[in-house]
Amino acid sequence: MPTTLPVPIEFSLPEGWRPAPLDETAAAGVAFVALRPEPDAGFTANITVAGDFRPDAATLDDMADESVERLREAAGSVVVAGRREIGTADAPGLAQRLTFSAVIDGTPRDLVQSHVYLAVLDLADRHQRAVIQLVLTATADQHDRVLGDFQDFLRTVRPDTAGTALRSVTPPRKTG
Repeated sequence: MPTTLPVPIEFSLPEGWRPAPLDETAAAGVAFVALRPEPDAGFTANITVAGDFRPDAATLDDMADESVERLREAAGSVVVAGRREIGTADAPGLAQRLTFSAVIDGTPRDLVQSHVYLAVLDLADRHQRAVIQLVLTATADQHDRVLGDFQDFLRTVRPDTAGTALRSVTPPRKTG
């Protein structure tokens, strides 16, 4: 079931990526899905955007661990290939890379997910925060080829001052 984000954001999709109707994807609990139209061995790389309010004391590391456990419930063995803090004290974040195998449409796939967690703190009450989770999922063979697109996407994520919950901004077309 689609969800809404706790804070409004806007972003631009990398060239070639297209938004997917949420009712046509199997991504539960996300607010947005983008697909890369060039599948690898039948698997389509995707970017998902989700988020929630987190008034509890959980750290970003705790939230990343929660994601690993949810994925383990669905896929079994999950390896945390890397994790690091990103951002600043006023805009903390965390990035992690997970590797796992999953059976999709009856075919086993070696997959990689790159997760980025961005905390949006309430300046009046630092314990009140929203966390936005941005995830790239691709096959192990394709991940490094689409990682640059994901990084380009991440550079465009920002608060939406127009106040909509989620807005994809179409970047200007390159000419010449």
